[in-house]
Amino acid sequence: MLVTGKERGDALQLAHYLLAMRDNDHVELHEVRGFVSDDLIEAFREADAIATGTRCTNHLFSISFNPPETERVSVKDFEAAIEKAETRLGLDGYARAIVFHEKNGRRHAHVVWSRIDPSQMKAINLPFYKTRLNEVSKELFLEHGWRLPDGYRDKTRRNPLNFTLAEWQQAGRCKQDLKAMKMTFRECWSVSDNRASFARALEEQGYVLACGERGHVAVDFHGEVYPISRQTGQKAKAVREKLGDAKDLPSVDQAKELIASRMTDKLRGFIQDAEQQADEQ
Repeated sequence: MLVTGKERGDALQLAHYLLAMRDNDHVELHEVRGFVSDDLIEAFREADAIATGTRCTNHLFSISFNPPETERVSVKDFEAAIEKAETRLGLDGYARAIVFHEKNGRRHAHVVWSRIDPSQMKAINLPFYKTRLNEVSKELFLEHGWRLPDGYRDKTRRNPLNFTLAEWQQAGRCKQDLKAMKMTFRECWSVSDNRASFARALEEQGYVLACGERGHVAVDFHGEVYPISRQTGQKAKAVREKLGDAKDLPSVDQAKELIASRMTDKLRGFIQDAEQQADEQ
């Protein structure tokens, strides 16, 4: 789900836009929270009035939540996404309004918060909000199992077999981040259409797709085994539909042997580099 936001003022103009039917088949005012009035126009007049007591001109923060074109998202899922973004930005408890727009059967949401804390008459600062909303957007894509847009892929993570010696030494000192690891699996799942593309995506991150005792697994360069269903958050049926019969894959032992042979080649390269550096000295 694409989650984009910006600071802005001119509350009345925004309210009229949100309620306009011109470009939509249906408009629903889903929630007005924290304002005296339940009417959007009056609530946003209130927001403007409160803001006049501060120096803040862009006293609103507006976010749009747009699911992929092929997906139909429930109100409950929209609400969960809104809560996630609100918490990430530190806007919990601030006055807000939620409006749903629907066109051709596809729904998206607009949420507007007042940035003003009436008790202090100050606007909340929202540093790095674009980065934080990008993180929320990526998490939503992965949580729902939607195909992740290329721009959201983390290109800093890569196959340990492509590390330099210094990177290998650093990797040996660092513990595996379980949350980041699960995110890696979900990214690989999201960007792949079948077994071959999923196996390639895993290999780019240093894993080998294999057949375990209970189905599809991945093996890392430590020899650790990870069930695909658990790491991707997908049901076993969905894994079988995408990846086929696990029995057609290498066994865990065969995967470990393959990784070991690649590591041997890598270590041999490190030794040659060290010998060359010694000769040059």
